[in-house]
Amino acid sequence: MPSSDTLAPSVDPSVTHLEPVAMEQAHRHLVAKILAELTHERLLAPRPAPGQVDTWLVTTERGSEYRFRGRVHRLEHWTVDPASIVRTIDGAESAVDALDAVVDLADVLGIPDALLPVYLEEVASTLQAAAWKRTHHRLTSADLVHADLPTIEAAMTEGHPAFIANNGRIGFSLDDFAAYAPEAGAPVRLQWTAVRRRLAHLSVGEGWDEASLWAHELDDDLVAGWRELLRGLGEDPDDYLFAPAHPWQWQHKLAITFAPDVARRDIVPLGPGRDDHRAQQSIRTFLNASDPARHYVKTALSIQNMGFLRGLSPHYMRPTPAINDWVAGRVRTDPELRECGFDVLREVAAIGYTGGAYQRLPQPSAHQKMFAALWRESATSRLRDGERAATMASLLHRDADGVSLVSQLVAASGLSAGDWLARYLRAYLRPLVHCLAQHRLAFMPHGENLILVLRDHVPERVLMKDVGEEVAVFAGVEVPDDIARIKVDVEPDLQVLSILTDAVDGFLRFLAAICADDGLLSDDEFWSLAREVVQQHAADHPELADRLAELDVLRPRFAHSCLNRLQLRNTLQMVDLADQASSLIMAGELANPLAVAGSRAT
Repeated sequence: MPSSDTLAPSVDPSVTHLEPVAMEQAHRHLVAKILAELTHERLLAPRPAPGQVDTWLVTTERGSEYRFRGRVHRLEHWTVDPASIVRTIDGAESAVDALDAVVDLADVLGIPDALLPVYLEEVASTLQAAAWKRTHHRLTSADLVHADLPTIEAAMTEGHPAFIANNGRIGFSLDDFAAYAPEAGAPVRLQWTAVRRRLAHLSVGEGWDEASLWAHELDDDLVAGWRELLRGLGEDPDDYLFAPAHPWQWQHKLAITFAPDVARRDIVPLGPGRDDHRAQQSIRTFLNASDPARHYVKTALSIQNMGFLRGLSPHYMRPTPAINDWVAGRVRTDPELRECGFDVLREVAAIGYTGGAYQRLPQPSAHQKMFAALWRESATSRLRDGERAATMASLLHRDADGVSLVSQLVAASGLSAGDWLARYLRAYLRPLVHCLAQHRLAFMPHGENLILVLRDHVPERVLMKDVGEEVAVFAGVEVPDDIARIKVDVEPDLQVLSILTDAVDGFLRFLAAICADDGLLSDDEFWSLAREVVQQHAADHPELADRLAELDVLRPRFAHSCLNRLQLRNTLQMVDLADQASSLIMAGELANPLAVAGSRAT
């Protein structure tokens, strides 16, 4: 029998996905996205290949050329066939490689030299995640038609549809990825701490107080044990608040970066909670898998991902419940929104640690955003009999065989594609237009920020989340002083971008292309349905005629806001969160596919 020293080597099971076939597929998918999205943002200008239909060429300043098959849809949206991509260097065929593509195109991308390696690292991490998904994900789109929300969240493969480097997660190890990435679907137990009350804040929304929050989220005997632990340390339990933390954040930041605070017992580790949680697509927000009626928990997570360190500011969190109460009050008392079934998932409580040296520094820093959390209403708790929830991002999902989930939902519903999509657009687009027109209220309505509520596989209504950080109220509406940060003073031409950029260009252009490529509806048919939704809302609300005319959602053209250009400009912080409008990068205008016939620019 051979000794242990002579045993044949074996591959580390944590890197079985890092093999040639899965990685080649990941490279091709991401290079297709690079070609498509950078062309959409007008950084690239493919030219037709001579004598070939739907075949295009991109030549770089560094001597490489990309040949590919692609279709052009409305909104200058490209769908590129990953299998068709051929890269040549000085005429010789070379491997299709996403990192090489970024280097090939560096001259036109405008990434600062000092930040190019950081962006390449995010691209490499995105490739790692894509290879992992291709190796481990087994569920088909047909399977997901019947799946519950946690299963659908874990099955998603694409991340944000527009961003190229959308799974950066710089700071995660392979073990961290397997433990905490949404696509891994692993159960996570949050790390609980006690924080000294005078060095922290807990804010709660209407209908909640400290006692009811703990009673809802924690078992009584667990709380009793924690209080006894504090007494055993010689501390008065009433001097503390309970605060959850991401396990990664505890291990890598709080126990080290806040080591003096832990030693002073301003922060006391209590150990993991009892409930299993699952990471949602937004990675630092967890749904409770043990008790779905309990709140979602959003935590600080100081990893670099998609242009930001994913921290949470204790000071920014403080008014979050009040913001949510105000927004929910507007939404839930509006007859139009009730009729559409549109609602928000309130963030009902927030906690932040404000002690320690970092918070006393005058200059803002990532260190001031390392320890805070909030609790959000669970989508599952809002479901009625016969309803099922899914992230709206799932409508853009394709399985390993390229089958779209939306096509499977349409087939399972028994409706025509037109009827199905008309119901979806009424549930999604119409409320967004109404909120902007009636309440001067804008959300960030991308796929990960909405929960679809389906009945018999048909969208019935939507639930908006991430309200506290991303909602905006435009001039003309009074808000209480304590939530004044949500007021934004911009012209109507910028206000309407919350529809035309964030919903139309940011989500619906991808869905429209899937529908066209899969033969569900042509581009013209899809956008005609969307236009009819906007027109029907206007017909139903003549009292909003002046405001709707001011916004002009059906205008022929609108400013072309570019997301990848933002990340390329500064891979560490894309925008100033306190003044996002001034951070936008525009690239001319786009023809509006909602524009009425005869006024549409081409």
